[in-house]
Amino acid sequence: MSFRSLCYALLLTISGFSAVAQSFTLSPNQRYLLKDGKPFFWMGDTAWELFHRLDREDATYYLQKRAGQGFTVIQAVALAEFDGLNVPNTYGDKPLIDNDPTKPNEAYFKHVDFIIDKAAELGLTIAFLPTWGDKVFKSTWGKGPEVFNKTNAEAYGKWLGNRYKNRKNIIWVLGGDRTPRKDVDDVGVWRAMAAGVVAGVGGNDNAMMTFHPQPNKEGSGEWFHDDQWLDFNMFQNGHCRDAAVYENIKRAYDRKPTKPVLDAEPIYEDHPVCFNATELGTSNAYDVRKAAYLDLFSGAFGHTYGCHDIWQMYAPNREAVNGPHIYWQQAMDLPGAKEMQFVRKLMESRSILDRVPDQSVVVENDLASYERIQATRGADFIFIYTSTGKSFSVNPGKISGSQLNAFWFDPRNGKTKDIGKVDGKAVKQYTPPTSGYGQDWILVLDDASKNYKMP
Repeated sequence: MSFRSLCYALLLTISGFSAVAQSFTLSPNQRYLLKDGKPFFWMGDTAWELFHRLDREDATYYLQKRAGQGFTVIQAVALAEFDGLNVPNTYGDKPLIDNDPTKPNEAYFKHVDFIIDKAAELGLTIAFLPTWGDKVFKSTWGKGPEVFNKTNAEAYGKWLGNRYKNRKNIIWVLGGDRTPRKDVDDVGVWRAMAAGVVAGVGGNDNAMMTFHPQPNKEGSGEWFHDDQWLDFNMFQNGHCRDAAVYENIKRAYDRKPTKPVLDAEPIYEDHPVCFNATELGTSNAYDVRKAAYLDLFSGAFGHTYGCHDIWQMYAPNREAVNGPHIYWQQAMDLPGAKEMQFVRKLMESRSILDRVPDQSVVVENDLASYERIQATRGADFIFIYTSTGKSFSVNPGKISGSQLNAFWFDPRNGKTKDIGKVDGKAVKQYTPPTSGYGQDWILVLDDASKNYKMP
Protein backbone atom coordinates (compact mmCIF):
# COMPACT_ATOMS: atom_id res chain seq x y z
CA MET A 1 0.00 0.00 0.00
CA SER A 2 2.44 2.62 -1.23
CA PHE A 3 2.36 6.40 -0.96
CA ARG A 4 3.37 6.47 -4.63
CA SER A 5 0.19 4.60 -5.51
CA LEU A 6 -1.92 7.06 -3.55
CA CYS A 7 -0.29 9.98 -5.33
CA TYR A 8 -0.87 8.29 -8.69
CA ALA A 9 -4.56 7.83 -7.93
CA LEU A 10 -4.85 11.49 -6.97
CA LEU A 11 -3.06 12.50 -10.17
CA LEU A 12 -5.53 10.50 -12.25
CA THR A 13 -8.43 12.21 -10.49
CA ILE A 14 -6.97 15.68 -11.03
CA SER A 15 -6.32 14.85 -14.67
CA GLY A 16 -9.95 13.88 -15.19
CA PHE A 17 -9.44 10.13 -15.35
CA SER A 18 -11.19 7.68 -13.08
CA ALA A 19 -9.34 4.92 -11.27
CA VAL A 20 -10.68 1.97 -9.34
CA ALA A 21 -8.78 2.25 -6.06
CA GLN A 22 -9.45 0.56 -2.77
CA SER A 23 -10.78 2.63 0.10
CA PHE A 24 -7.89 2.00 2.47
CA THR A 25 -4.43 3.47 2.05
CA LEU A 26 -1.60 4.45 4.36
CA SER A 27 -0.97 8.00 5.51
CA PRO A 28 2.04 9.77 3.94
CA ASN A 29 4.11 9.15 7.09
CA GLN A 30 3.22 5.41 6.96
CA ARG A 31 1.88 5.50 10.55
CA TYR A 32 -1.88 5.58 10.10
CA LEU A 33 -4.70 4.33 7.90
CA LEU A 34 -6.77 6.48 5.58
CA LYS A 35 -10.20 5.56 4.31
CA ASP A 36 -11.21 7.39 1.14
CA GLY A 37 -8.29 9.72 1.83
CA LYS A 38 -9.42 10.68 5.34
CA PRO A 39 -7.95 9.59 8.71
CA PHE A 40 -9.49 6.32 9.86
CA PHE A 41 -9.62 5.33 13.51
CA TRP A 42 -9.72 1.57 14.02
CA MET A 43 -12.04 0.82 16.95
CA GLY A 44 -12.45 -2.92 16.58
CA ASP A 45 -14.40 -5.77 18.12
CA THR A 46 -13.49 -9.46 18.00
CA ALA A 47 -16.50 -11.30 16.59
CA TRP A 48 -14.55 -14.31 15.37
CA GLU A 49 -17.60 -16.61 15.05
CA LEU A 50 -19.86 -14.02 13.40
CA PHE A 51 -20.16 -15.74 10.00
CA HIS A 52 -20.30 -19.23 11.46
CA ARG A 53 -22.71 -18.99 14.39
CA LEU A 54 -25.14 -16.12 13.73
CA ASP A 55 -28.06 -16.08 11.35
CA ARG A 56 -28.86 -12.96 9.35
CA GLU A 57 -31.26 -11.52 11.90
CA ASP A 58 -28.79 -11.89 14.78
CA ALA A 59 -25.88 -10.69 12.66
CA THR A 60 -27.86 -7.57 11.73
CA TYR A 61 -28.68 -6.91 15.38
CA TYR A 62 -25.03 -7.35 16.37
CA LEU A 63 -23.73 -5.02 13.62
CA GLN A 64 -26.35 -2.34 14.30
CA LYS A 65 -25.56 -2.39 18.00
CA ARG A 66 -21.81 -2.11 17.51
CA ALA A 67 -22.18 0.66 14.94
CA GLY A 68 -24.33 2.57 17.40
CA GLN A 69 -21.69 2.13 20.09
CA GLY A 70 -19.03 3.75 17.93
CA PHE A 71 -17.12 0.72 16.71
CA THR A 72 -15.61 0.97 13.23
CA VAL A 73 -14.10 -2.49 12.61
CA ILE A 74 -15.43 -6.02 13.15
CA GLN A 75 -12.92 -8.90 13.15
CA ALA A 76 -14.47 -12.12 11.81
CA VAL A 77 -13.34 -15.44 10.29
CA ALA A 78 -14.63 -17.27 7.22
CA LEU A 79 -13.35 -20.75 8.21
CA ALA A 80 -14.08 -20.51 11.90
CA GLU A 81 -12.39 -21.94 14.98
CA PHE A 82 -15.19 -24.08 16.41
CA ASP A 83 -14.89 -26.96 13.98
CA GLY A 84 -15.71 -24.47 11.25
CA LEU A 85 -15.13 -26.93 8.43
CA ASN A 86 -17.37 -29.71 9.71
CA VAL A 87 -20.05 -27.90 11.73
CA PRO A 88 -22.32 -25.98 9.35
CA ASN A 89 -23.57 -22.45 9.82
CA THR A 90 -27.09 -21.74 11.06
CA TYR A 91 -28.48 -22.47 7.57
CA GLY A 92 -26.89 -25.90 7.36
CA ASP A 93 -24.08 -24.89 4.99
CA LYS A 94 -20.38 -25.77 5.36
CA PRO A 95 -17.75 -23.45 3.86
CA LEU A 96 -15.90 -25.98 1.71
CA ILE A 97 -17.03 -28.96 -0.32
CA ASP A 98 -15.22 -32.08 0.93
CA ASN A 99 -13.00 -29.78 3.06
CA ASP A 100 -11.22 -28.77 -0.14
CA PRO A 101 -10.03 -25.11 -0.18
CA THR A 102 -10.28 -25.13 -3.98
CA LYS A 103 -14.03 -25.91 -3.70
CA PRO A 104 -15.72 -23.13 -1.68
CA ASN A 105 -19.43 -23.63 -1.05
CA GLU A 106 -21.39 -20.85 -2.72
CA ALA A 107 -24.31 -21.11 -0.28
CA TYR A 108 -22.05 -20.56 2.73
CA PHE A 109 -20.34 -17.57 1.21
CA LYS A 110 -23.63 -15.95 0.24
CA HIS A 111 -24.24 -15.67 3.99
CA VAL A 112 -20.77 -14.15 4.39
CA ASP A 113 -21.63 -11.72 1.55
CA PHE A 114 -24.79 -10.64 3.37
CA ILE A 115 -22.92 -9.82 6.59
CA ILE A 116 -20.13 -7.94 4.83
CA ASP A 117 -22.67 -5.90 2.85
CA LYS A 118 -24.78 -5.22 5.94
CA ALA A 119 -21.65 -3.98 7.70
CA ALA A 120 -20.96 -1.65 4.77
CA GLU A 121 -24.48 -0.22 5.02
CA LEU A 122 -23.77 0.62 8.65
CA GLY A 123 -20.37 2.17 7.98
CA LEU A 124 -18.46 -0.78 9.45
CA THR A 125 -15.28 -2.33 8.09
CA ILE A 126 -14.77 -6.11 8.25
CA ALA A 127 -11.28 -7.24 9.25
CA PHE A 128 -11.67 -10.42 7.25
CA LEU A 129 -9.77 -13.60 8.13
CA PRO A 130 -9.93 -16.14 5.29
CA THR A 131 -9.34 -18.93 7.83
CA TRP A 132 -8.53 -19.58 11.45
CA GLY A 133 -4.97 -20.80 11.83
CA ASP A 134 -5.82 -24.35 12.89
CA LYS A 135 -6.61 -25.15 9.26
CA VAL A 136 -2.91 -24.57 8.54
CA PHE A 137 -1.47 -25.74 11.86
CA LYS A 138 -3.72 -27.49 14.37
CA SER A 139 -1.25 -27.19 17.29
CA THR A 140 -2.41 -28.48 20.69
CA TRP A 141 -5.92 -27.04 20.45
CA GLY A 142 -8.46 -26.44 17.74
CA LYS A 143 -10.37 -28.91 15.61
CA GLY A 144 -8.54 -28.34 12.35
CA PRO A 145 -8.18 -30.33 10.19
CA GLU A 146 -5.04 -29.06 8.48
CA VAL A 147 -6.24 -28.66 4.90
CA PHE A 148 -3.98 -25.98 3.45
CA ASN A 149 -0.79 -26.23 1.44
CA LYS A 150 0.90 -23.60 -0.72
CA THR A 151 -1.01 -24.53 -3.85
CA ASN A 152 -4.55 -24.59 -2.48
CA ALA A 153 -3.89 -21.65 -0.14
CA GLU A 154 -3.06 -19.49 -3.13
CA ALA A 155 -6.09 -20.74 -5.05
CA TYR A 156 -8.41 -20.08 -2.10
CA GLY A 157 -6.93 -16.64 -1.53
CA LYS A 158 -7.36 -15.77 -5.20
CA TRP A 159 -10.98 -16.95 -5.15
CA LEU A 160 -11.75 -14.81 -2.10
CA GLY A 161 -9.87 -11.81 -3.48
CA ASN A 162 -11.79 -11.94 -6.73
CA ARG A 163 -15.11 -12.41 -4.93
CA TYR A 164 -14.63 -9.41 -2.68
CA LYS A 165 -12.51 -7.14 -4.84
CA ASN A 166 -15.35 -4.63 -5.19
CA ARG A 167 -16.21 -4.53 -1.49
CA LYS A 168 -14.44 -1.49 -0.09
CA ASN A 169 -15.10 -2.25 3.57
CA ILE A 170 -12.64 -5.16 3.85
CA ILE A 171 -9.20 -5.28 5.45
CA TRP A 172 -7.56 -8.67 4.96
CA VAL A 173 -6.13 -10.49 7.98
CA LEU A 174 -4.15 -13.71 7.56
CA GLY A 175 -2.88 -15.89 10.39
CA GLY A 176 -5.65 -16.66 12.82
CA ASP A 177 -3.93 -17.20 16.18
CA ARG A 178 -1.10 -19.56 15.21
CA THR A 179 2.69 -19.29 15.32
CA PRO A 180 4.24 -20.65 12.12
CA ARG A 181 6.27 -23.80 12.72
CA LYS A 182 10.01 -23.77 12.12
CA ASP A 183 10.20 -27.32 10.76
CA VAL A 184 7.23 -26.92 8.38
CA ASP A 185 6.85 -24.10 5.86
CA ASP A 186 3.74 -22.51 7.36
CA VAL A 187 5.21 -19.13 6.46
CA GLY A 188 5.19 -20.22 2.84
CA VAL A 189 1.52 -21.22 3.07
CA TRP A 190 0.55 -17.80 4.42
CA ARG A 191 2.64 -16.05 1.78
CA ALA A 192 0.92 -18.13 -0.89
CA MET A 193 -2.50 -17.17 0.47
CA ALA A 194 -1.47 -13.52 0.50
CA ALA A 195 -0.28 -13.81 -3.09
CA GLY A 196 -3.62 -15.31 -4.03
CA VAL A 197 -5.59 -12.50 -2.41
CA VAL A 198 -3.39 -9.89 -4.11
CA ALA A 199 -3.91 -11.57 -7.49
CA GLY A 200 -7.65 -11.83 -6.92
CA VAL A 201 -8.17 -8.17 -6.05
CA GLY A 202 -5.88 -6.95 -8.81
CA GLY A 203 -2.66 -5.98 -7.05
CA ASN A 204 -1.13 -4.93 -3.74
CA ASP A 205 -2.67 -1.47 -3.92
CA ASN A 206 -6.15 -3.00 -3.76
CA ALA A 207 -5.61 -5.13 -0.65
CA MET A 208 -4.90 -3.67 2.79
CA MET A 209 -3.50 -6.70 4.60
CA THR A 210 -1.95 -7.87 7.85
CA PHE A 211 -1.35 -11.03 9.92
CA HIS A 212 -2.89 -12.04 13.26
CA PRO A 213 -0.33 -13.94 15.38
CA GLN A 214 -0.26 -15.64 18.76
CA PRO A 215 1.22 -13.56 21.60
CA ASN A 216 4.88 -12.76 20.96
CA LYS A 217 7.22 -9.77 21.30
CA GLU A 218 7.44 -8.95 17.59
CA GLY A 219 3.88 -9.52 16.40
CA SER A 220 3.39 -10.18 12.69
CA GLY A 221 6.73 -8.51 12.04
CA GLU A 222 8.60 -11.57 13.33
CA TRP A 223 7.97 -13.29 10.00
CA PHE A 224 6.52 -10.79 7.54
CA HIS A 225 7.67 -7.25 8.30
CA ASP A 226 9.58 -6.91 5.03
CA ASP A 227 6.88 -8.53 2.89
CA GLN A 228 5.24 -6.08 0.51
CA TRP A 229 1.75 -7.44 1.20
CA LEU A 230 2.00 -6.74 4.96
CA ASP A 231 0.73 -3.17 5.22
CA PHE A 232 0.71 -2.92 9.01
CA ASN A 233 1.84 -4.99 11.97
CA MET A 234 -0.61 -6.70 14.25
CA PHE A 235 -0.22 -8.04 17.80
CA GLN A 236 -2.08 -10.38 20.05
CA ASN A 237 -1.09 -9.63 23.64
CA GLY A 238 -2.98 -12.39 25.40
CA HIS A 239 -5.32 -12.26 28.37
CA CYS A 240 -3.16 -11.46 31.38
CA ARG A 241 -3.30 -8.29 33.44
CA ASP A 242 -0.47 -5.76 33.43
CA ALA A 243 1.35 -7.14 30.41
CA ALA A 244 3.91 -4.62 29.17
CA VAL A 245 2.06 -4.17 25.89
CA TYR A 246 3.56 -0.72 25.41
CA GLU A 247 7.00 -2.28 24.95
CA ASN A 248 5.81 -4.51 22.12
CA ILE A 249 3.92 -1.72 20.40
CA LYS A 250 6.84 0.72 20.61
CA ARG A 251 9.28 -1.92 19.35
CA ALA A 252 7.16 -2.46 16.25
CA TYR A 253 6.64 1.29 15.88
CA ASP A 254 10.40 1.80 15.67
CA ARG A 255 11.06 -0.93 13.09
CA LYS A 256 12.20 -0.12 9.58
CA PRO A 257 10.68 0.15 7.08
CA THR A 258 8.03 2.15 8.90
CA LYS A 259 4.63 0.47 9.17
CA PRO A 260 1.57 1.16 11.33
CA VAL A 261 0.99 -1.11 14.32
CA LEU A 262 -2.12 -2.35 16.13
CA ASP A 263 -3.01 -4.56 19.08
CA ALA A 264 -5.84 -6.65 17.62
CA GLU A 265 -6.31 -8.98 20.59
CA PRO A 266 -5.56 -7.54 24.04
CA ILE A 267 -7.10 -8.80 27.26
CA TYR A 268 -10.82 -9.42 26.72
CA GLU A 269 -13.59 -8.25 29.00
CA ASP A 270 -15.20 -11.01 31.11
CA HIS A 271 -12.32 -13.39 30.36
CA PRO A 272 -10.56 -15.68 32.89
CA VAL A 273 -7.39 -13.72 33.65
CA CYS A 274 -4.44 -15.73 32.30
CA PHE A 275 -7.03 -18.52 31.81
CA ASN A 276 -7.13 -18.94 35.61
CA ALA A 277 -10.42 -17.60 36.92
CA THR A 278 -10.17 -19.60 40.16
CA GLU A 279 -7.12 -17.68 41.40
CA LEU A 280 -7.16 -14.50 39.32
CA GLY A 281 -10.83 -13.88 38.58
CA THR A 282 -12.21 -12.52 35.34
CA SER A 283 -11.21 -9.34 33.53
CA ASN A 284 -13.22 -6.16 33.85
CA ALA A 285 -13.81 -2.80 32.20
CA TYR A 286 -10.70 -1.31 33.78
CA ASP A 287 -8.53 -4.06 32.31
CA VAL A 288 -9.72 -3.48 28.75
CA ARG A 289 -9.73 0.31 29.13
CA LYS A 290 -6.18 0.32 30.41
CA ALA A 291 -4.98 -1.85 27.54
CA ALA A 292 -6.57 0.52 25.03
CA TYR A 293 -4.91 3.70 26.28
CA LEU A 294 -1.50 2.12 26.88
CA ASP A 295 -1.53 0.64 23.37
CA LEU A 296 -2.62 3.83 21.69
CA PHE A 297 -0.31 6.13 23.60
CA SER A 298 2.69 3.90 22.89
CA GLY A 299 2.22 4.16 19.13
CA ALA A 300 -0.75 2.06 17.95
CA PHE A 301 -2.87 3.65 15.22
CA GLY A 302 -6.09 2.11 16.58
CA HIS A 303 -7.30 -0.52 18.99
CA THR A 304 -9.43 -3.65 19.21
CA TYR A 305 -11.74 -4.38 22.12
CA GLY A 306 -12.59 -7.99 22.87
CA CYS A 307 -15.18 -9.80 24.96
CA HIS A 308 -15.02 -13.46 25.93
CA ASP A 309 -18.78 -13.92 25.50
CA ILE A 310 -18.95 -12.24 22.12
CA TRP A 311 -15.98 -13.68 20.25
CA GLN A 312 -17.55 -17.14 20.61
CA MET A 313 -21.15 -15.83 20.30
CA TYR A 314 -22.09 -17.73 23.44
CA ALA A 315 -25.78 -18.66 23.47
CA PRO A 316 -28.16 -21.24 24.98
CA ASN A 317 -27.33 -24.86 24.17
CA ARG A 318 -23.72 -24.03 23.42
CA GLU A 319 -20.79 -25.21 25.47
CA ALA A 320 -19.03 -22.29 27.16
CA VAL A 321 -15.32 -22.17 26.39
CA ASN A 322 -13.14 -21.48 29.45
CA GLY A 323 -15.84 -21.17 32.03
CA PRO A 324 -19.44 -19.95 32.43
CA HIS A 325 -20.49 -16.83 30.60
CA ILE A 326 -23.38 -14.52 29.90
CA TYR A 327 -25.04 -14.68 26.50
CA TRP A 328 -23.54 -12.55 23.76
CA GLN A 329 -26.59 -10.26 23.49
CA GLN A 330 -26.22 -9.27 27.16
CA ALA A 331 -22.46 -8.92 26.84
CA MET A 332 -22.83 -6.21 24.21
CA ASP A 333 -23.74 -3.81 27.03
CA LEU A 334 -20.84 -4.62 29.35
CA PRO A 335 -19.26 -1.42 30.69
CA GLY A 336 -15.91 -1.91 28.93
CA ALA A 337 -17.63 -2.13 25.55
CA LYS A 338 -19.52 1.10 26.21
CA GLU A 339 -16.34 2.87 27.30
CA MET A 340 -14.67 2.25 23.94
CA GLN A 341 -16.76 5.10 22.51
CA PHE A 342 -14.85 7.45 24.80
CA VAL A 343 -11.54 6.08 23.54
CA ARG A 344 -12.54 6.94 20.01
CA LYS A 345 -14.02 10.27 21.08
CA LEU A 346 -10.73 11.38 22.62
CA MET A 347 -8.47 10.13 19.84
CA GLU A 348 -10.53 11.77 17.11
CA SER A 349 -10.78 15.08 19.00
CA ARG A 350 -7.28 16.12 17.94
CA SER A 351 -5.12 15.66 14.85
CA ILE A 352 -4.65 11.95 14.23
CA LEU A 353 -1.94 11.82 11.58
CA ASP A 354 0.87 13.68 13.36
CA ARG A 355 0.41 12.04 16.77
CA VAL A 356 3.54 10.31 18.13
CA PRO A 357 4.42 8.39 21.31
CA ASP A 358 6.70 10.46 23.53
CA GLN A 359 7.66 9.38 27.04
CA SER A 360 10.04 12.33 27.36
CA VAL A 361 6.95 14.43 28.04
CA VAL A 362 6.63 12.88 31.51
CA VAL A 363 9.22 12.94 34.28
CA GLU A 364 7.94 9.62 35.69
CA ASN A 365 8.28 7.90 32.33
CA ASP A 366 9.46 4.39 33.21
CA LEU A 367 6.99 3.03 35.75
CA ALA A 368 5.91 -0.63 35.83
CA SER A 369 2.79 -1.67 33.97
CA TYR A 370 0.48 -1.80 37.03
CA GLU A 371 0.97 1.94 37.65
CA ARG A 372 2.10 2.99 34.19
CA ILE A 373 2.01 6.58 32.99
CA GLN A 374 2.09 6.83 29.18
CA ALA A 375 2.27 9.92 26.98
CA THR A 376 1.51 10.75 23.38
CA ARG A 377 1.42 14.12 21.63
CA GLY A 378 0.94 16.03 18.43
CA ALA A 379 2.50 19.34 17.48
CA ASP A 380 0.07 21.29 19.68
CA PHE A 381 -1.52 18.82 22.10
CA ILE A 382 -0.55 16.19 24.69
CA PHE A 383 -2.45 13.20 26.10
CA ILE A 384 -1.08 11.56 29.25
CA TYR A 385 -2.64 8.41 30.70
CA THR A 386 -2.10 7.63 34.38
CA SER A 387 -3.35 4.11 35.01
CA THR A 388 -3.93 4.47 38.78
CA GLY A 389 -4.39 8.22 39.13
CA LYS A 390 -0.79 8.63 40.25
CA SER A 391 0.55 12.20 40.24
CA PHE A 392 3.17 13.11 37.66
CA SER A 393 5.16 16.04 36.31
CA VAL A 394 5.18 17.29 32.72
CA ASN A 395 8.33 18.62 31.06
CA PRO A 396 8.04 21.95 29.22
CA GLY A 397 8.51 22.81 25.58
CA LYS A 398 7.16 19.59 24.09
CA ILE A 399 4.42 21.28 22.04
CA SER A 400 3.75 24.74 20.69
CA GLY A 401 2.30 27.44 22.91
CA SER A 402 3.55 29.35 25.92
CA GLN A 403 0.10 29.02 27.51
CA LEU A 404 -1.70 25.69 27.59
CA ASN A 405 -5.30 24.78 28.25
CA ALA A 406 -5.44 21.82 30.66
CA PHE A 407 -8.22 19.44 31.67
CA TRP A 408 -8.81 15.90 32.90
CA PHE A 409 -10.63 13.41 30.69
CA ASP A 410 -12.50 10.67 32.56
CA PRO A 411 -12.24 7.40 30.57
CA ARG A 412 -15.20 5.90 32.46
CA ASN A 413 -17.77 8.37 31.16
CA GLY A 414 -16.07 10.69 28.65
CA LYS A 415 -16.62 13.76 30.84
CA THR A 416 -14.01 16.44 31.45
CA LYS A 417 -12.82 18.48 34.44
CA ASP A 418 -11.30 21.83 33.58
CA ILE A 419 -7.95 22.77 35.13
CA GLY A 420 -7.55 26.12 33.39
CA LYS A 421 -4.58 27.73 31.71
CA VAL A 422 -1.07 26.63 32.69
CA ASP A 423 2.45 27.76 31.83
CA GLY A 424 3.75 25.67 28.94
CA LYS A 425 7.38 26.66 29.57
CA ALA A 426 7.83 25.30 33.08
CA VAL A 427 7.81 21.87 34.72
CA LYS A 428 4.44 21.35 36.35
CA GLN A 429 3.03 18.58 38.54
CA TYR A 430 -0.50 17.30 38.03
CA THR A 431 -2.62 15.34 40.49
CA PRO A 432 -5.70 13.54 39.11
CA PRO A 433 -9.10 13.98 40.79
CA THR A 434 -9.00 10.43 42.23
CA SER A 435 -6.42 7.67 42.58
CA GLY A 436 -6.20 3.94 43.24
CA TYR A 437 -7.22 0.75 41.46
CA GLY A 438 -9.50 1.52 38.53
CA GLN A 439 -9.03 5.28 38.94
CA ASP A 440 -7.30 6.01 35.64
CA TRP A 441 -7.33 9.48 34.09
CA ILE A 442 -6.07 11.27 30.98
CA LEU A 443 -4.52 14.70 31.19
CA VAL A 444 -5.09 16.77 28.04
CA LEU A 445 -2.88 19.78 27.35
CA ASP A 446 -3.52 22.01 24.34
CA ASP A 447 -1.77 25.01 22.87
CA ALA A 448 -4.22 27.68 24.09
CA SER A 449 -3.93 29.65 20.85
CA LYS A 450 -5.48 26.74 18.89
CA ASN A 451 -8.81 27.02 20.74
CA TYR A 452 -9.44 23.28 20.72
CA LYS A 453 -12.75 22.11 22.10
CA MET A 454 -12.97 19.59 24.88
CA PRO A 455 -13.83 16.12 23.56
